[in-house]
Amino acid sequence: MQYKFAPDLIMLDAYETVESWMTTSNLNPRRLIPAMMRYSSEPHAKNETHEVIKYLEFCVHRLLNEDPGVHNLLLSLYAKQEDDSALLRFLQCKFGKGQTSGPEFFYDPKYALRLCLKEKRMRACVHIYSMMYMHEEAVALALQVDPELAMAEADKVEEDEDLRKKLWLMVAKHVIEQEKGAKRENIRKAIAFLKETDGLLKIEDILPFFPDFALIDDFKEAICSSLEDYNKQIEQLKQEMNDATRGADNIRNDISALSQRYAVIDRDEDCGVCRRKILSVGGARRMARGYTSVGPMAPFYVFPCGHAFHSECLIAHVTRCTNRTQAEYILDLQKQLSLLGTRATRDSTAVTEDDSVTSMTHVDKIRSLLDDAIASECPFCGDLMIREISLPFVLPEEAQHAASWEIKKQLGNQRSLPMAI
Repeated sequence: MQYKFAPDLIMLDAYETVESWMTTSNLNPRRLIPAMMRYSSEPHAKNETHEVIKYLEFCVHRLLNEDPGVHNLLLSLYAKQEDDSALLRFLQCKFGKGQTSGPEFFYDPKYALRLCLKEKRMRACVHIYSMMYMHEEAVALALQVDPELAMAEADKVEEDEDLRKKLWLMVAKHVIEQEKGAKRENIRKAIAFLKETDGLLKIEDILPFFPDFALIDDFKEAICSSLEDYNKQIEQLKQEMNDATRGADNIRNDISALSQRYAVIDRDEDCGVCRRKILSVGGARRMARGYTSVGPMAPFYVFPCGHAFHSECLIAHVTRCTNRTQAEYILDLQKQLSLLGTRATRDSTAVTEDDSVTSMTHVDKIRSLLDDAIASECPFCGDLMIREISLPFVLPEEAQHAASWEIKKQLGNQRSLPMAI
């Protein structure tokens, strides 16, 4: 009954009809839109309360209605009011903010823009342009309304520095071209405007907007200030270049010192894995006191922390503690290095000087890759040891072997032995 007779009831007594709507629960405002539009089409006195606006505000603010039709109707009624403050508040209010999904507002922004342009609500149009990320249109329209509004819109763009500068140039051009005072006064105002951009615009950016016959003496102070700023920037760049040069020299010196760095090994030093002497392993691997690298691979590694390892022991330890992919990679490099060493020894008499250089370069490359894989850090002091903290003492594949060492109780053969005290 409410929906059927709503158009007639609201024309007879708008106040009582709207009051009944507001007190009736489960009423769908969308089905009352024809009645509300009929009431709104009639002329009303300026001091008369617009009952439809009152009901729509009740639906939007109290009932939290999200129907786009309801929001669009309320927006259209606001746009026809003489005072646009209610319209601006409605446009700025984000009714959907805080929701996990969905829009922040429920009216159609394109419909709102067309309506506000039709009703000459320029401030509202500026807000809608900005909301739709049409910042150039927003600033251009704001310049027709209020330059201060245009500055505020230009300052909203923070992420895109180029666009922000372009918008401020639009404002600067408008401000300079609209000044009707004396030339010197116009220049003074333009210089003051530059300070409002927080250094975004320079004097050279706005010079093209002045007439060709402007005296350069009028810009003397601003140009000198700009030159001083550039001089400070140049000095700062020189300082940064000098710092970078000194840093590069320090790095080169460190690299040169690193290539000549050595470690002193005590002849009783033990391998960290096999616990045998580093310099005297026995058999074919026995080394003289004056150590020289034999073959393509170094016999042992010494780390800055003091730990030392035989090459084979270090490879075995790292491949056991690292993942399978890395272990296969290390073993493959070791195999390549061994093959290259054997081939170099067998063909040493038949290789030319150029071939020898190429072969040694390839050997050095493989050795460098292997060094990075196994000796980038000490296995006892680096991440490899830290990762082992989370590993169990008995691995899953060793569980059966560990279980074989369990002591089982034999209940049938138990005897109590006397204990002398």
